[in-house]
Amino acid sequence: MQAAVFTTFRTPLVVRDVPVPQPRPDAAVVAVRACGICRSDWHGWMGHDADVHPPHVPGHEFAGVVAALGEAVRGWRIGARVTAPFSCGCGDCPECRSGNHQVCDAYTQPGFTHWGAFAEFVEVRHADTNLVALPDGLDFVAAASLGCRFATAFRAVVDRARTAAGEWVAVYGCGGVGLSAVMIARAAGARVVAVDMRGDRLEAARAAGAEETINASGVDPARRIHAITGRGAHVSIDALGSRVTSTASIRSLAKRGRHVQIGLLLGDEAAPPLPMDLVIGRELEILGSHGLQAPAYPRLFELLRAGGIDPRRLVSDVVTLAEGAGLLPRFDRFPHAGITVIDFPDA
Repeated sequence: MQAAVFTTFRTPLVVRDVPVPQPRPDAAVVAVRACGICRSDWHGWMGHDADVHPPHVPGHEFAGVVAALGEAVRGWRIGARVTAPFSCGCGDCPECRSGNHQVCDAYTQPGFTHWGAFAEFVEVRHADTNLVALPDGLDFVAAASLGCRFATAFRAVVDRARTAAGEWVAVYGCGGVGLSAVMIARAAGARVVAVDMRGDRLEAARAAGAEETINASGVDPARRIHAITGRGAHVSIDALGSRVTSTASIRSLAKRGRHVQIGLLLGDEAAPPLPMDLVIGRELEILGSHGLQAPAYPRLFELLRAGGIDPRRLVSDVVTLAEGAGLLPRFDRFPHAGITVIDFPDA
């Protein structure tokens, strides 16, 4: 099969022939039809993730068709249209038994713990726990765009932040996950302020439902959010992941507000100087969001069916595998306005 491989960190990815993965007894092999390109993939390529060991194939936001099954898999058939969470549960640890597969004690992550979906085939381990059937009418590119970004944003906005209609939600960073958060928060009836330093991304945020936008290159966004909302945001989300945005997000909150950290803080951006005086004085909540567990996907699909979200609207670029391999090293600079998806031709 064709796959995009890097042999050492921070070196170009090369598309070449590699063996097709063979499923473990409890696993499935999925023929990839589409795979998103995410900043998390860039972190892995940079060497920021301890799970990644070159030579390596990235890619964790995929959709496709079941091509092979291990002998222990009972709930799936060849040819099923599927996706999977980016963080897959084992199904048996205390976290999985409590329904929190996204923080499994023995998690696996295609594109991190093993080779991912910048390839024609990818293995999904613990298939009965992690495969998710795609609704009829949801095409593969749109399904891949749900990936970690829509799914993580859904958990962040709905489950972790407990966003209610009429609340103000600030979203820092209007890449794929930030735009997803804007769209989901608006679908929940919230009023959204989007923050970024690029005009095209702020335009995309307004199209996704943001009521107000702030270009952070010229103002203090936290002060501006307090001026817009009167008291501060009820919820603020750092969808980018930096020392600056995480701190500004917390400073944007009203008393008893909720900050949700989605963007990864790795490498030089790790350990931000959080304003703990505000956390105490305003009784703020600091929350993390690590993705959506497979059993929760039907709630996300229901929002899609109801018309509250349209992931395809956030797909700005569809590229080939070779083009995606060339783009990944530049994803620290967010080369496109929305979500970029690799499209694989049907076999």
